[in-house]
Amino acid sequence: MGETTNIIVALPRLEDARNIKNLLVRSGLDVTGVCTTGAQTLQLTDGLNDGIVICSYKLKDMLYSELKSCLPAEFEVLLMASPGLLAECFGGNVVCLAMPFKVHDLVNTVGMMMEGIERRRRKRRERPRVRRPEEEALIREAKKLLMNRNHMTEEEAHRYLQKCSMDSGTNIVETAQMVLVMNGH
Repeated sequence: MGETTNIIVALPRLEDARNIKNLLVRSGLDVTGVCTTGAQTLQLTDGLNDGIVICSYKLKDMLYSELKSCLPAEFEVLLMASPGLLAECFGGNVVCLAMPFKVHDLVNTVGMMMEGIERRRRKRRERPRVRRPEEEALIREAKKLLMNRNHMTEEEAHRYLQKCSMDSGTNIVETAQMVLVMNGH
């Protein structure tokens, strides 16, 4: 199982937000946080890669559309509102759920959104990463050092850097930097 999808529940009444969170948790979904304002929601999304914000039409400090425009691009919005309000909310890349709703409709909708996020995540991982010229230079320099000092071929040096980066959970550029720093470069 890959990384879990962040789910944030943002409703003006804390009690309502907690109730939605509990419904989701009882259905086996992890909820990252509960908020009553757009500002809290944005603060919570800071530093997260992607996720879903479940919100109402209006929070204490902003409308869902303002929140959506401020969210990181990888976050999706699930708007819960009355059918009348939803009629005004077409477009804007928002998934809508009319209230009142059935629990399984909420859970299935969140599940569908999570699958979409996971699919995009896989695509991002499969896409070859483009390195900046200075990152390429660091890797070349670290390989050169390993080739000269440890009598490795370029291929062996590259494999060594890859293995170290996988073992330490860092990317190859950070590993190359560590090799150079540890050797006084």
